Amino acid sequence: MKRFPLCSTLCALILVPALMTLRLRGQSMDDLNLQVHGYATQGFLYSNQNSWDGTNSENGSAAWTEAVVNLSAQPNSKLRAGAQARYFRLGNYGNRVSLDWAQADYRVNEKFGFRVGKVKSPVGLLNETQDIDPAYLWALLPQSVYPIASRNSLLNHYGGVVYGTVPLGEALGKVEYRGYAGERTLASSDGFFQPFRDLGITLPNGTHGPTLGATLAWRTPLTGLRIGASYEYDHQTGDLVLGGMQGKLENGPFRIPFYFGQYEKKRFMVGGEYVRVRLNSISRFPYLPAFVTEIDLRSFYAMSSFKLTNKLAVGAYYANTMDRKIPVSSARFQKDWTISTRYDFNPYLYAKAEQHFIDGTSRGFNASDNPNLQPTTRMTILKLGVSF
Repeated sequence: MKRFPLCSTLCALILVPALMTLRLRGQSMDDLNLQVHGYATQGFLYSNQNSWDGTNSENGSAAWTEAVVNLSAQPNSKLRAGAQARYFRLGNYGNRVSLDWAQADYRVNEKFGFRVGKVKSPVGLLNETQDIDPAYLWALLPQSVYPIASRNSLLNHYGGVVYGTVPLGEALGKVEYRGYAGERTLASSDGFFQPFRDLGITLPNGTHGPTLGATLAWRTPLTGLRIGASYEYDHQTGDLVLGGMQGKLENGPFRIPFYFGQYEKKRFMVGGEYVRVRLNSISRFPYLPAFVTEIDLRSFYAMSSFKLTNKLAVGAYYANTMDRKIPVSSARFQKDWTISTRYDFNPYLYAKAEQHFIDGTSRGFNASDNPNLQPTTRMTILKLGVSF
């Protein structure tokens, strides 16, 4: 499927009539309210043993670079359109420019709006904001739920989103709803496929398939308290290559529930999320028996932060993930205690420092990068960012 043309077509269906209307009214380009924003970050990682995601962090590594630019236009109060491009490199991952999202958004009123194009998937607590590094404290989001090597695949899908907020009255607060459908793609370089690559199996075109989901979140009468749940359905298939053999990856449907909550008051925040992923995956090659992989992955995190001054913030989180279908070993689970700090030098320049105390190797530690893989890791991350 030619997804960039599809994305452009969907946006054009909304944008062209609106822009033609503006032109007929004699309005200038200034009326489009064009804005350009972005950020760039450079990270440094050091781990006492085991290298993180191909970065050679065991010897200290600066192989973590990201740059994001987005352009948006708002021709009237109800219509907004934009796109965001991202350059990303983390060790062996990325080193290319990709399209995070490109969408047209029409908001009828508070209770109903919709987006079309390549849009962010509105699930969980942090998925829609994980692409905005300047907006949060953490150098690395909890990997139990938001693995950075799969960030591009988790963030978005091709299709549409409907959304709105329904007031329940002063005594009951508000309910936010999100619903979406379309197609999700996982690039061949996605971290999800690292076990295949370790076996010499590649997915030249990645995988793709239908996706749909919904989120309901209750903004309670207690100011700052938000609790909610999401459900996501994905069904991915793709082509496999092993040596000279062509094969097929046939994943059963992903059915993924999310449960989350967050409370913010002045300078204080506490939040958390629980996710369960169940999947049967079948790899087929001619003349070879089918290889079946079962996944029952249960993941959660709890986090808290406090802004000590207008420039300095501190926080901590505990992230946990375990696959009940994997035999007992360090590869079956991961527990990550993390301490974070952030300092904003000015509105544009910031720095983050983070210490991770990790037990288990199910996230970020690949056998191909670590021939002598150890069950525990202590990792320090320094990150410098600039935004505009």
